[in-house]
Amino acid sequence: MSLSVGDVAPEFSLPDQDRQMVSLADLRGTPVLLVFYPFAFSGICTGELCQLRDELATYTDAGVRVLAISTDPVFTLKAWKEQQGFDFALLSDFWPHGATAQAYGVFNDKAGMALRGTFLVDAEGAIAFAEVNGPGDAREQSGWKGAVARLAA
Repeated sequence: MSLSVGDVAPEFSLPDQDRQMVSLADLRGTPVLLVFYPFAFSGICTGELCQLRDELATYTDAGVRVLAISTDPVFTLKAWKEQQGFDFALLSDFWPHGATAQAYGVFNDKAGMALRGTFLVDAEGAIAFAEVNGPGDAREQSGWKGAVARLAA
């Protein structure tokens, strides 16, 4: 079961592409956009995260920290970040495999990957926006931007 608006966001600590631990608890007081995606280097994921990269100011100007999460290992994420020039952290939910995606209700057990789940966590740690798309369904990011605008208002 995926999380809904108003739910408390599950805590996590995951390594980023540089093997530095990033914890949701450490970001309390700052809104955080969590963008779960299936796999680095895949077509739809690349398109989504490149759009996020190109429109990052929409989020950062509103004080929102962006974190992208997949079940890829850190080494894959590092190579992908360098190739695409992403200016936000890519977190590895590799081991225990998909544990954070499971906590957010966006883990595909059969494929061993995260679904396209997007969660805006407010500064107090509650879900302010939640959306889940299937593996082949690209996300329309206008919903995220609207949620960020409402949170910043």
